[in-house]
Amino acid sequence: MIEANQFKGHEQLVYLHDKETGMKAIIAMHDTTLGPAAGGCRMWPYDNEMDAIADVLRLSRGMSYKNAVAGLDLGGGKSVIIGNPHSDKSEEMFRAFGRMVESLGGKYIAAEDVGISVEDMETVARETSHVIGLSEGEHASGDPSPFTAEGVFNGIRAAVKYKLGKEDMDGMTVAVQGLGHVGYYLCRFLHEAGAKLVVSDIHQPSIDRAVAEFGATVVAPAEILSVDCDVLAPCALGAVLNDDTIPTLKTAIVAGAANNQLARDEHGRMLKERGILYAPDYVINAGGIINVSAEARGKYDVDWVREKVSNIYNTLMTIYRRSDEENRPTNVIADELAEEIIEAGRVRNRAGKAA
Repeated sequence: MIEANQFKGHEQLVYLHDKETGMKAIIAMHDTTLGPAAGGCRMWPYDNEMDAIADVLRLSRGMSYKNAVAGLDLGGGKSVIIGNPHSDKSEEMFRAFGRMVESLGGKYIAAEDVGISVEDMETVARETSHVIGLSEGEHASGDPSPFTAEGVFNGIRAAVKYKLGKEDMDGMTVAVQGLGHVGYYLCRFLHEAGAKLVVSDIHQPSIDRAVAEFGATVVAPAEILSVDCDVLAPCALGAVLNDDTIPTLKTAIVAGAANNQLARDEHGRMLKERGILYAPDYVINAGGIINVSAEARGKYDVDWVREKVSNIYNTLMTIYRRSDEENRPTNVIADELAEEIIEAGRVRNRAGKAA
């Protein structure tokens, strides 16, 4: 069920039903103060259209905050295509989606997300230039997953330093939920840094690879959130931190790549009350959008990307300190930081118009 406050701050919601392909898609643009609304396109078999709308509203708001805190000249947007990414894809569908994006005249810039590949986005790009994260072209940046994982790794290092006083990951136990592209690359970073890995996924080949390459210990999906570990890294879908799971956590730190890890904002307070340090998801997982945003700058510069991704460490340190100093949850601090940045952008925009 969608609540009225979920629309708060959103500028535009666009719905498309392409009759020829049967595709149903939704684009949400939350805030364009800092620049065009940028964010990935997700394909997921939602139970109904209301669930899809609720998800795209939540995700687009998160993108506004993510882009702001990452220091990007981009606003926040997101899109969803309702369907099974394993069976419902077609070239015609993605081209229809591309025409939908093109009709917005650059107000929304699309990229890949859950259920969507770089190849899918390249099909979308046949109908619109407002796509980033491509593998071909003058400024193409390719798969953003390694940079997302690198940013999460930097954030985990910051949390381990702040919470546990440890300068490196050697001997740390990290439980990783989800071994998709980002989860896999994160495991590789952690393994190379000397961490012990406990993993879970519903896809057996992904589990087999983690065991073979990283010597990971495997647990069932239902057990991963309650593993005794130093760091829990949710890297699957959202809302895994909720009334039922938070009391069962046996970790000092929650720091992972998944979007919308908190089922509700108040769950950040629950984590703090339990003494668990939470890395706000849209801060720690910003590496991917940082990487693809470099395309929108007109010239892809990997050094610029790496500098921005490395700064995730410092941003999270600031949030952790401010959270303790003010005795307020890290997710609340991160939201306020993002809102401060966006408001400063509004002030600049008004001053520019007045001039």
